[in-house]
Parts: sequence; C-alpha cells; structure tokens
Amino acid sequence: MRPSGSARVAGVAGWPISHSLSPLMMSRWIEAAGLNALYAPVALPPDAAAEILTQISATSLVGLNITLPHKETALAVAHEATPRARAIGAANLLTFRDGRILADNTDGEGFLAAIDRHAFDDSEEALVLGAGGAARAILHALAEAGLTRFTLCNRDRGRAERLASDLAPRARLIDWDARNDGLAEASLVINATSLGMAGREDLAMNWDRAQRRLSVFDSVYTPLDTGFLTSARAAGHMGKDGLDMLIGQGRPSFRAFFGQEVPDLDIRSVLVAALEGAS
Repeated sequence: MRPSGSARVAGVAGWPISHSLSPLMMSRWIEAAGLNALYAPVALPPDAAAEILTQISATSLVGLNITLPHKETALAVAHEATPRARAIGAANLLTFRDGRILADNTDGEGFLAAIDRHAFDDSEEALVLGAGGAARAILHALAEAGLTRFTLCNRDRGRAERLASDLAPRARLIDWDARNDGLAEASLVINATSLGMAGREDLAMNWDRAQRRLSVFDSVYTPLDTGFLTSARAAGHMGKDGLDMLIGQGRPSFRAFFGQEVPDLDIRSVLVAALEGAS
C-alpha cells in the first residue's frame, strides 16, 4: 500500500544513519502487513540531538527508534520511561503522545532473542566489551536472565565503572589494553562497541587466551562478518552476528508504532541480501 496523507509515520534516528537496516526491515514489514504507514531514517547531529528530539515529539510522528550515539540522550529527554529503560539508563525506542515522549528499551529483548540462551548456564561468566547503550541493555538482559558473573571492559574505564555501579556491582573490571585477560574465565564474549562497523577499525582479540570454546556475539551487523567474528570462528569459537538482535529489538518497536504484531516474513534473508548487495 502506498502511504497516504493519513499514514502513521515513524523512523530511526542516529549519527551516522546511512548504515542502518531498520528502514528496510520496517518497510518490508509495513508492506507485508498492508499498512498505511511510513518508516524513514533521520540524521540526528549529536550537538543538537536533545533539541531536535523534543521538536519532533510535537509533530505527527508516532515515534522513533534510536541508535548510536543517542540512546542515553533519548532517555534524558523523555517525559516518561519504562522501568527497564530507567534501569538500563538508555532508550532505543521513543513513542510520542500528545507532545510527550515515552522511552523504552528493547535492545536487551533483541539480544536474548538472538543468542542461544541455553548454550551457557547461570554459573558461567560473560565478558562484555563496551559501556554504552548497547552494553547497558545487554548487561541488564543477562542479569535479568539469571547470569551473575561479569567482566566489563571499555576504552574509557570511567564509563565501565559507572556501568558496573549501575547494573553489576560485583563485576570485575579490566583495562582495555588487558581485554584478552578476560577470555580466560569467560564462556560468553560480547562486542557491544561500534568497533568493526563499516568504516571503523576492527576489534582485535587474542583468542589464544581462552580456556574453553566460547560463544561470541557481535552487536555490529554492517558488515555481518566483522574481523572480531571472523577471528573468533577461525579459533574454533561459535560466532553470532548482530542481525538477529536488530530484528529482535524491532519486533516490539513495530508493535509500539503500528499497533500490531510483525507479519510472518523471512526478514533475515531480506536483510542479508541487502548487505550482500552493498558489499
């Protein structure tokens, strides 16, 4: 259905935004559902993000997904927030109602949908690399799922310390240059940084430090085969890209924007084809 003047309009905001597959994913779902709706990318400069988000909330848009680097700003501008968004300290979903902004965070839900939760038990340890919005959502989701042992590592140690204080007070912290030391105790290793994303340097690891076969997750999905994942798989570990996390966080966002469930569609194949066509 071609959108008409009464279409419900939503989008995704970030900086940069050209890499995002959310517009393709949401547009395919909208088409399959036969909705009078539109979903578009919004380039949101960091120095004006709060002001622009506040202005957008007064328009006819029903909401926005929020991506790098605005997830903490998105929570800060909200008039209301769900308990999980408050606990995480970041939001990837804003809905607008009568000029007011409601914040939520579906990233953790997407992460748990992407990984094999039964591949590790609650006594094992997760090494989380990063301390931004994605790391916060993933750490919160793992803790809610019952995991209690964490090692946190970030290029800015102060941010890692704040993350631990907020969500995992018993976590072990290690310096960025010593990140390979965290592999010895870990069963699950997560790249929650933007390293490896197209145009950015790879996240290099020395997998020889691992004492067992690891489950390795990369929140990056452009490209699907990052240097982080490629090296992990070459070392015999199980590597999982971030595409299913994108899809998993998008499902509740679609419900919030358009008031219905995602239609039955093999959206991963659509997104993989788009990535392969762009390479």
